[in-house]
Amino acid sequence: MQRIFFPLLLIFGFIALHAQTGTPAPADDIMKTAYTAAAKSNKKVFLVYHASWCKWCKKLDSALTSTELKPVFDKYFVISHLDVNERKEKVELLENSGGRELLKSHGGENAGLPYYVVLNTKGKKLADSKQMPDTSNIGYPGAPDEIKLFTRMLKKSVPAMKKKDISIISEYLKKHAPAH
Repeated sequence: MQRIFFPLLLIFGFIALHAQTGTPAPADDIMKTAYTAAAKSNKKVFLVYHASWCKWCKKLDSALTSTELKPVFDKYFVISHLDVNERKEKVELLENSGGRELLKSHGGENAGLPYYVVLNTKGKKLADSKQMPDTSNIGYPGAPDEIKLFTRMLKKSVPAMKKKDISIISEYLKKHAPAH
């Protein structure tokens, strides 16, 4: 219980601090919090770059917080978000300062959103969502080939991930695939 409680307390305290100022937390602060929580719970960091206007980002967030997937992701990852690539008047209101620079350092500046990376507790990139055969971004994994590449990316990042958990993720994504 304590292994889960401390990282959650740390994350919520950090969010509350920045909510009082009305400005988004800097990317460096969010990442330090994520690395600390991941280290304390022996997990990886699953970092999602997103924007308020991005419908696929919202769909991915819904999947990650669904009753089916949240327990699975919570076993292996500390999930963090950075808001980037906002439009005009929303940049200062919503973007995390330093987020665009971090996105660039993770190879996602031209990848589109959502873009995600899996990091170890020291910030080393283990995998990213540029998994398509032409090295483009998966984005929201909705098509069968995207789902396969997404789950392969997760398994590569966390070799101890159980086959059952990969199956839960895959089945959820197939069940909630967008109509083409």
